[in-house]
Amino acid sequence: MKKRRDYIDWDTYFLAMVQLNAMRSKDPTTQVGCVIVNDLKQVVSTGYNGLPRGLNDDNYPWERDGKLEETKYPYIVHAELNAILSSKESVRGCEMYTSLFPCNECTKSIIQSGIKKITYSSDKYEDKIENKIAKKMLKEAKVECTYKREVKIVLS
Repeated sequence: MKKRRDYIDWDTYFLAMVQLNAMRSKDPTTQVGCVIVNDLKQVVSTGYNGLPRGLNDDNYPWERDGKLEETKYPYIVHAELNAILSSKESVRGCEMYTSLFPCNECTKSIIQSGIKKITYSSDKYEDKIENKIAKKMLKEAKVECTYKREVKIVLS
């Protein structure tokens, strides 16, 4: 008997984990997940977009529009930063899998923490100036960026 040939590759496996992490987000419009793995393909950390630990989700706004303090934006921790901050070990040299190309703010933390590769499944803000800034910084820092099609998980 020969080995099975229809098994999933590592990128598909970790992007599926990213989608499961995104499902933890309570954000009604945008759910982002993140998984950080080391060179042995071991998960080092995970994250999703949400409020900082210990804050009550019911006491903060989830709106996209309005005065800054009435929107979600000043309160939410992005999935990528959440994963970096939640890691119990160094992420230097690791690979990050994320469902959305990182914003310029998360990009600074990604570079500073030493992550060497990012695999993402959506670049919906590719026309925004912040996205172009993030790509410029990642290129200069020699962080490899790879787009892979989104993995769909169906839970019944």
